[in-house]
Amino acid sequence: MASNFPGFSPKAITFLRQLANNNKREWFQPRKEQFEELLRQPMLQLAGLVADQLRTFAVEHVMDPAKAVHRIYRDVRFSKDKSPYKTNISAMFPRKGLSKMCGAGYYFSISGKDVELAGGIYGPGPAELAVIRAAIAGDPAGFRKVITNAKMTKITGEIRGEQLARPPKGFEADHPAIDLLRRKQLYYFTSLPTSAATSPGLDKVLVKQFKAMAPAMDYLNGILLKAARGDEGEEELPVRPKPMF
Repeated sequence: MASNFPGFSPKAITFLRQLANNNKREWFQPRKEQFEELLRQPMLQLAGLVADQLRTFAVEHVMDPAKAVHRIYRDVRFSKDKSPYKTNISAMFPRKGLSKMCGAGYYFSISGKDVELAGGIYGPGPAELAVIRAAIAGDPAGFRKVITNAKMTKITGEIRGEQLARPPKGFEADHPAIDLLRRKQLYYFTSLPTSAATSPGLDKVLVKQFKAMAPAMDYLNGILLKAARGDEGEEELPVRPKPMF
């Protein structure tokens, strides 16, 4: 495996843009080999390079690239949009011991519009949110210090995520950490131009972001893992099924 990712071919970006405009089996099936050559194989190489670097600072997130890279096929069973294909190619490195959407994981995606880099908790359920909010309420200053660390956010950007319009049940509007308690998601996100995908060294760009956010990721996952184990008498988190990609 090469030590540096050479970049996706410009043809790969063109393919994704064409797919966005022709999201039909009749268009994709004759071009499946092109997808494999232009996108899936390079993505597996990129995911492998990222996984190798995760071993140095996030070993519990390391996984087989073939499992990290998401399928191009959409799960349309419960969606009004029946388009059969995703218009991006993406990969995720969740934390072992936690389900993909409930724990804090590392994520990146390439589309015809941009390159997305993200890390954090994107789809927590009520149980996970309750645990996170209890941690915030128990040590608001400590939680904020880790999540909003200026040295980190200079690279990763500020914490993001959907927020409740009102304080969650059990908390007052004047709580000193109400801005954090109202959050339904906690993640960092960066969008780069598609030129980042076609330029050499995308793996280095991804790893720089992921390494910067690693302390916050470990902190969030530590809270959830502690609850999942039932440490110190805490209620154990229910087992959550892994989402399909």
